Amino acid sequence: MKNKLLAFGLGGTILAFLCCFTPLLPIVLTALGLTGLLGVLYNDAVLFPILAGFLTLMGYALWRQKQQK
Repeated sequence: MKNKLLAFGLGGTILAFLCCFTPLLPIVLTALGLTGLLGVLYNDAVLFPILAGFLTLMGYALWRQKQQK
């Protein structure tokens, strides 16, 4: 379980980081035909809390892994 939690946290952190600081999200949404969602999703008020949540999840998984050793 701990490795899955760490993998999920790391994957989410990388994805959220790429969406925050690169134009990955507009490219993907345009390719999917969902450009109407750009005004809602491509907003720092949405992306930064998601990034913080995944960073917290990854930190918790690392802390829990260290505690069990």
